Amino acid sequence: MPEFGPEELRALDRAHVWHPYGPMPGRSDPLVVESASGVRLRLAEEVHGQRELVDGMSSWWSAVHGYNHPVLNEAATAQLGRMSHVMFGGLTHEPAVRLAARLVEITPEPLRHVFLCDSGSVSVEVAVKMCLQYWRSLGRPAKQRLLTWRGGYHGDTWQPMSVCDPEGGMHELWQGVLPRQLFAEAPPADYEESYARGLRDLIARHADELAAVIVEPVVQGAGGMRFHSPEYLRVLRQACDEHGVLLVFDEIATGFGRTGTLFAAGHADVAPDVMCLGKALTGGYLTMAATLCSSKVAEGISRGEVPVLAHGPTFMGNPLAAAVACASIDLLLGQDWQREVRRLETGLRDGLAEAADLPGVKDVRVLGGIGVVQLDHDVDMAAATAAAVREGVWLRPFRDLVYTMPPYVTDDEDLARVCRAVGAAAAAG
Repeated sequence: MPEFGPEELRALDRAHVWHPYGPMPGRSDPLVVESASGVRLRLAEEVHGQRELVDGMSSWWSAVHGYNHPVLNEAATAQLGRMSHVMFGGLTHEPAVRLAARLVEITPEPLRHVFLCDSGSVSVEVAVKMCLQYWRSLGRPAKQRLLTWRGGYHGDTWQPMSVCDPEGGMHELWQGVLPRQLFAEAPPADYEESYARGLRDLIARHADELAAVIVEPVVQGAGGMRFHSPEYLRVLRQACDEHGVLLVFDEIATGFGRTGTLFAAGHADVAPDVMCLGKALTGGYLTMAATLCSSKVAEGISRGEVPVLAHGPTFMGNPLAAAVACASIDLLLGQDWQREVRRLETGLRDGLAEAADLPGVKDVRVLGGIGVVQLDHDVDMAAATAAAVREGVWLRPFRDLVYTMPPYVTDDEDLARVCRAVGAAAAAG
């Protein structure tokens, strides 16, 4: 392959590469990254006086251990020497089995069964399919709708889009085409009994048609970076049990310690019937996700007229990704990750406090390794990004939000730099 200079790369990128949530051809030039190590992205050329940027995004929340980590590199290299991939139909292998067993060990009871898939969005698709097929297998095919609350985001494939916020969300275009689901109002930050009563009533009224309730526990991610009381998870669990509805937690963004507990469900000590995992599962090295379910769900499906879950991605259970995922989980749990996330939380609270006084700032909120500055207007993406880069930090604001979810290995000095960049981006945007 010939080596391209930055200008040639940008020209080819603009002509041929379709970036996420972008037009084709592209209208802005992305920064060219040539390497990454620790928490830093090395650019192919100097931009706004910077050649290296501290990554304040963990590559969309996945690279919790940073980049080029020797433990994860070794896991990938060792597995490459054995096999990078083998089909999962009719075959199995140690990395996938070991990963499934590890996930069952660390997730809440009664989650006992693991379906390995290749992206977070697909894990939600699989979760929905599990719930629909469970009720069909029990002779109740009318239970085919989903309930969620507004402000959520669950992915870009079909069923996940149907439970994203239908108004003002990224998938508003598909109203009238997607399955029509049920939406409660967005959950308040603090516990309100009137809101909880409304959730209970909504589930009770629609129990005969509801297959499942699906929510992001405690933190709504790309739908708006909102935090809500864990008590609502207990309300949902009780109402679902009372009215015969399955409960699904989408922990793709919140899993593996990001909110201060290993899984956000731990804030409420509540277990779902189905759980979706992704993003940090492999430490940001390879794409892999997982859908876990209880024995009740698995056995219900297996007793049905079609006694199999008819889903099987080509790269399901990929040995390379599974090996790195096992190494990533061991790396996380082999250290005092809670102390590190608490350190991030303290640094973000202290570092972002002054942003509350900036003109146009509506709210500043922090939970675990998540820091959010919400504006009273949509962010000027170009201006905000440039301001962060000038501070030596990579951020990716969206809508009215400038936020950061840094790698857990970000030290205090770099964390302070990230906070300064968030403030600069908020002021410029």
